[in-house]
Amino acid sequence: MRASLEKSSSNWLLVILIDQARWWFNGRRWCHLISDTSVEELIDFADRNEIQRRAFQGDHYDIPEEYRERLIADGAVEVESREVARRLRAAGLRLSAEERRAFRRQRS
Repeated sequence: MRASLEKSSSNWLLVILIDQARWWFNGRRWCHLISDTSVEELIDFADRNEIQRRAFQGDHYDIPEEYRERLIADGAVEVESREVARRLRAAGLRLSAEERRAFRRQRS
């Protein structure tokens, strides 16, 4: 199933967004993969694309640059980095700093 921006009858279809790979960590560039619809749809998309669950950060996935083109080919829509945070906040899916810390502690 490809991600889409289209509206089907009265329901919005899955929208998965990916930003530019511009954050360096451990010698690699990373980007963010999000859904502005639901965390469950994001996890399903990531699972279909064999993205490891440890990359999930509670409201987004940290994705190495080398996966980016494959995810776009499967339907992830490219957006500017600032659009990622804006869309998460607008959808009510953005975790606060405290919630992110709690998520990380829970995973450990």
